[in-house]
Amino acid sequence: MRRPVVQKALWGAAVLVLVTGCSPGDAGGGPRTGPPSVSARPSASASPSAAARVSVAGTLAEGLKSPWGLAELPGGDLLVSSRDERTITRVDGRTGAKTPLGEVPGVVPGGEGGLLGLAVRDGWVYAYLTAASDNRIVRMRYGGGEGDRIGPPEPVFTGIPKGFVHNGGRIAFGPDGMLYAGTGETGRTGLAQDRSSPGGKILRMTPEGGPAPGNPFPGSVVYSYGHRNVQGLAWDPEGRLWAAEFGQNTWDELNLVEPGRNYGWPVVEGKAGRAGFVDPVAQWPTSEASPSGIAYARGAIWMAGLRGERLWRIPVSGAERSGEPEAFLKGEYGRLRTVLAAGDGRLWLVTSETDTRGTPGPGDDRILRLGVR
Repeated sequence: MRRPVVQKALWGAAVLVLVTGCSPGDAGGGPRTGPPSVSARPSASASPSAAARVSVAGTLAEGLKSPWGLAELPGGDLLVSSRDERTITRVDGRTGAKTPLGEVPGVVPGGEGGLLGLAVRDGWVYAYLTAASDNRIVRMRYGGGEGDRIGPPEPVFTGIPKGFVHNGGRIAFGPDGMLYAGTGETGRTGLAQDRSSPGGKILRMTPEGGPAPGNPFPGSVVYSYGHRNVQGLAWDPEGRLWAAEFGQNTWDELNLVEPGRNYGWPVVEGKAGRAGFVDPVAQWPTSEASPSGIAYARGAIWMAGLRGERLWRIPVSGAERSGEPEAFLKGEYGRLRTVLAAGDGRLWLVTSETDTRGTPGPGDDRILRLGVR
């Protein structure tokens, strides 16, 4: 049965779920450091390694509409954005109780645009959103106390190209304290190679929105370029930045991102081995991934798949550094939008069946509790 209803449960009552693994990928060329590239190759006989496991402990919250961004507050509660309803909701990290915090003014939903990624830092809630004229990053004060609501948005960075598709939208603070943002080229492929445009890039900026110290291009927030539509950002314990990216018709990608490097779009898609372009670490047929959020846990990047409707595990650390990707939860919860590390080998996983492209069932959309190893 697809998308079985999962009852709320304590972590100690988790049931182990092992799913047959497949493989797929995407990115673009040239020498680099880090794990060797791997391609996910579907195989009826392939299965996850004995050490790789996913335990589904239960549902934290359900009944969410077009959830997109997810951020953890210092006390362990969560903030979730609704792309189409333009709202931010606080979710109790233990009980799942939902508290509406308000609608973000200025959001203009449409296609893949709307209220997208969230990040939290020093009493501010940062949001990546689609406005009337552009995509932009804003921040809002939020005290976090009983009855508190988000304050009015203050612009942090504006002028990111917007479109019906390929709006990017993921934001996160890196271990260096700087704010990173994944953007899309909005279907205008030339923007990805144009270093004067913030479209089709990974951006790195100060919390106030200025170019971060040490950026590869002086006076610019551009950190890497040649991207089609960056959807996930995560760091491993070595401080390496990983990014998930939508391909076009052939390959989706997991990239190891280095400052100033060119990831190939639209010149190449997937592994090209061409000088001047960085090849992806892993690539998948687009039918098996359409990657969205990613997180690092237990030596691997965990990638949420939209069209692929599965959770991918890509080993990137330790003895399994060159291991093959493995698939879990295939088709069990529908489209998967966001995955967030919760510490101690735990993940939060957000489904995406109410985004106009899924098939919503009772309780959709939901936040799932996962344990991984």
